[in-house]
Amino acid sequence: MGRDSHISAKLKLISAVLLLHLCYASSHIVSSAALNLGVSKMVLLVYRNIIATVLVAPFAYFLEKNERSKLTFSILVQLFLLALFGITLNQACYLLGMYNLSPTYVSAIQNSMPGITFAMAAVLRLEQVKINKKYGIAKIIGTFICIGGATIITLYKGPPLFQAQPHHNTLGAFLSSGHILNWTLGCVYILGNCIAWAGWLVFQVPMLEQYPARLSLTSFSCFFGMIQLLCIAAFVETDIERWKIHSEGELFTIVYIGLVATGIAFCLQTWCIDQAGPLFVAVFQPLQTVLVAVMAFIVFGDLLYSGGLIGFIVIIVGLYTVLWGMGGEKKTASVERGDLTNNLLEHEVIEKDMII
Repeated sequence: MGRDSHISAKLKLISAVLLLHLCYASSHIVSSAALNLGVSKMVLLVYRNIIATVLVAPFAYFLEKNERSKLTFSILVQLFLLALFGITLNQACYLLGMYNLSPTYVSAIQNSMPGITFAMAAVLRLEQVKINKKYGIAKIIGTFICIGGATIITLYKGPPLFQAQPHHNTLGAFLSSGHILNWTLGCVYILGNCIAWAGWLVFQVPMLEQYPARLSLTSFSCFFGMIQLLCIAAFVETDIERWKIHSEGELFTIVYIGLVATGIAFCLQTWCIDQAGPLFVAVFQPLQTVLVAVMAFIVFGDLLYSGGLIGFIVIIVGLYTVLWGMGGEKKTASVERGDLTNNLLEHEVIEKDMII
């Protein structure tokens, strides 16, 4: 019975994290479509978090009456800072990066997330690193490999795959058009998005210990993020026309991003982190890239370039080096606990025999 319950819990957790990354993958496509329609980046972020707050807050209020801790000034400050990382910086860098890159490349660079998350968790001692053991060294090396893969994508685009190259010289046109600058800026923004997102994942762990109400944590994050973004947007978007929704397409993209990519996805993410930790959520990131690549090819006809493919492969190698190290450490710890238990049992038996 206990084994069946354990398998059921594991399936539920894996299903939740798969659904989470499906939500994020679809949001890449919808966000890109919204920007193509001309929706203001800051207005989109404000509306996104208004919708998410309105969606999540009622559920949080009624379902977590007995789970919420007392809202002290210290917790409010931490919630505000959590929103600054997880909502404001995270989403702003993401949209600025998406404006300059394709959805496929945004998702490919985000594969560096597990490495960045591990590095932050290790610094804060939420993840153990034993540098004198091979598994600990593997986790460190894997982290650097992930970051190296993201750097390759940032600095090297390369020729497009599965497409014949034209005979005339396109390098001069590419340089003169400013594409390289836009490409590099886009990559830098997405790396900023990854750092902010990783920080958000990691900082939720101690936050959930102080404030264990998951839905309330999500709704407060969205609320404070909405306030922060609204203050910025008030200075950036002074034209009232930029705040109006002009078509059904704009309405659909805004509502979809607010409901799915923010409301539903954030609740799933917080639940998964509470159940299995931030690194478990991050390691499924490559699946998201595959989903985005397929969707982007179908919807936009996006091409993958050689630099992106090389960087993606390097990141995957680094990611699974980290996973191998994590798995090895867990197995070693399990064996050590088993040996300790056996030693204690043997000690108890000897003491009983001496008493008899």
